[in-house]
Amino acid sequence: MISKKPSEFPEQQQKSQPGDQYKMNPEPEVIRTDYKGSDKLRGKTALITGGDSGIGRSIAVHFAREGADVAIVYLEEDKDAKTTQRLVEEENQNCLLLKGDIKNPEFCKELVSQTYEKFGSLNILVHNAAVQYPKNDLESIDFDQVETTFHTNIFPQFMITKSALRHMGAGDVILCTTSVTTYKGSSHLVDYASTKGAIVGFTRSLAKMLAPQKIRVNGVAPGPIWTPLIPATFDHVSDFGQDTLLGRAGQPSEVAPAYVFLASKDGSYITGQIIHVNGGYFISS
Repeated sequence: MISKKPSEFPEQQQKSQPGDQYKMNPEPEVIRTDYKGSDKLRGKTALITGGDSGIGRSIAVHFAREGADVAIVYLEEDKDAKTTQRLVEEENQNCLLLKGDIKNPEFCKELVSQTYEKFGSLNILVHNAAVQYPKNDLESIDFDQVETTFHTNIFPQFMITKSALRHMGAGDVILCTTSVTTYKGSSHLVDYASTKGAIVGFTRSLAKMLAPQKIRVNGVAPGPIWTPLIPATFDHVSDFGQDTLLGRAGQPSEVAPAYVFLASKDGSYITGQIIHVNGGYFISS
């Protein structure tokens, strides 16, 4: 199912962000059929923003296969969210759906309190929700766009984390999704890349702040991954990811295991770090 040639991504577009996974052709691979869970997260509770589709859905299903209950936050994509819930429940784990706009500070508090009320614990917080608005020149990027991008991609990480820390303690984990664009640069995603750079700073600084409490903070920087955000934001997708060293885009199923690693005891001596899952994007061009 992993894409290897442009023809596997026929041209397609969606009208609004963050996009619908069920409309994609082909639909992204959520989890490999041969992925075997080994109770790495048994008894844990995870809260994932942007968990209805794309990388977020894949994280949710991988966490569930490893034994975690999951709460997913999404904007308005009910059909995708219910599919994610079904996939989590098929792993014999519980899934709480939290619908709302993370740009709203009150909702950021509410989603944490609802998760804790439902499960009685919060052990893994995953900041994953994001938007992007490609523009080829700075003149086209107005302040409203910049404000929306920052209010979606980085500001909620402060607000949600602040509320979540009331319920987290030694051994718990915070994971942030940044991007290869922060490290490689992107001429058409200047404001998006800027927020992802801020997330790197947030991750590393928060790791230092929370180390005395034995709470680990790390991040993942995906390269071009086939998610609903791609057809929802780009005019052309047939050659998406072909400029990586591996010559193809990645699937969410190839990213989520990095979150499992960082969330579990396998990553117990790692904090303040970023894992790069990008198909060799750094050295491809």
